[in-house]
Amino acid sequence: MSNYQHTLVLLTCFVLAQSLHANDDALSTQAMMAPPTQSWITNGGNFFNQRFSPLDEIDRTNVAKLKGVWRAQLNGSGVGPPFSGEAQPIVHDGVMYLITGADDVFALDIATGAIKWVYESGLDPKISTICCGWTSRGVGIAEGKIFVGRLDSKLVALDIDSGAEIWSAQTASWRDGYTITGAPLYFDGMVITGFAGGEYGVRGLIKAFDADTGDALWTFHTVPGPGEIGHDTWPQGSDAYLRGGATVWHTPAVDPELGLIYFATGNPAPDFNGAVRGGDNLFSVSVVALDAKTGQYQWHFQEVHHDIWDYDAANPVVLFDIEHEGQSRKALAHAGKTGWVYILDRVDGTPLYGIDEKAVPQEPRQLTAATQPYPRGEAFAPQALEMPIYGYKTVNDGKIFTPYWDEPLPIRPSSFGTAVWAPSSYDPSDHSLFICGLDLIGLFVGGTIDGTEPQSQYLGGQFIFDNIRTGIFA
Repeated sequence: MSNYQHTLVLLTCFVLAQSLHANDDALSTQAMMAPPTQSWITNGGNFFNQRFSPLDEIDRTNVAKLKGVWRAQLNGSGVGPPFSGEAQPIVHDGVMYLITGADDVFALDIATGAIKWVYESGLDPKISTICCGWTSRGVGIAEGKIFVGRLDSKLVALDIDSGAEIWSAQTASWRDGYTITGAPLYFDGMVITGFAGGEYGVRGLIKAFDADTGDALWTFHTVPGPGEIGHDTWPQGSDAYLRGGATVWHTPAVDPELGLIYFATGNPAPDFNGAVRGGDNLFSVSVVALDAKTGQYQWHFQEVHHDIWDYDAANPVVLFDIEHEGQSRKALAHAGKTGWVYILDRVDGTPLYGIDEKAVPQEPRQLTAATQPYPRGEAFAPQALEMPIYGYKTVNDGKIFTPYWDEPLPIRPSSFGTAVWAPSSYDPSDHSLFICGLDLIGLFVGGTIDGTEPQSQYLGGQFIFDNIRTGIFA
């Protein structure tokens, strides 16, 4: 029997202690706003996506003494080359809820590791429009239900005690390129989810559903259509916007007081051929705020205009309150693939710290934007080559925003960026933001026409990388 036949979960003594009793208060808005101490009831630790706990029993003096206390075998779910394990477990009332890359959900006793129930998704193995591995980043919890977003674009509600299906909604079609990889967000009677699929030429969107019934409540398209704010940043008289990408990979953050949700969007499509989508291509590579109840647009900030480098804003946004210039401000931070952190006022989206529009090199065939946003201060990752790469021409020292066409050019950072899906964390006690990133040089080439066949990738070029990659913790 292969040692890799089963998926294993290792529970150590730093897992948050189980909550004492299940009740409405334990999953209330107030509970989901608080830093987690007894449970982990939202994907981001709290509605602000801070992923921080004030627990301090484990520190540098005793961390070496941590050890496993049980191990669970998950029936071989999510094992093999197509799958990856990227999910944040939910912990509530003595139970851990964990989803695998196969979208199977396991409820585990937190004290023993015993499996209490299993939900088997039965995903069609023929699903062919998954970009970057079969994966899920977690589930949602509220109202006695576990909410599951699946790779076939179904949104499912399970009974929290048995795992039985309560309702199922076919929210979109994987045959059209849409898949759900992010953990659904529960807020105020709604289940909110984004959709992946930019590499298959979808029109990005985020939807809200009734948590009781699964009925659709609102839809916001992250690529605006005719008559909508931002449509003038796409070619007019063209259907390019219908395949414009700008997908939402991760779980939004919430400010219940303002009644707003916040998320960041993916790259425009096709990734590497800007010639077919002239303009800034809103709301791609942007932080976006919506009215949570209605899905109505409130504000946006675009990190990369007319992106041709696949610098999609894949990292979850983080909310926090700070003192700035003598005033208390509601802030938002987003760690971009560019290597900068964008710090904004989450009331209106204006930068709290200077971000300057600067002229950048041009490539007319790519219809490149004349300027790009440059946050003041240091980047948390390299943004230029230190030396040429043998066998490749160097242009502009391989700096960020260097344009290219049909000849591979080394540019830093790569399309894998610096901060990608691995979430950032914020410590409100000392206002520190922690980023898990990557340093990797990309070899950019584009300007091609593809994606003309159903369920084929719509890239306009190729993903090519240098062989050396380095992890970054900033």
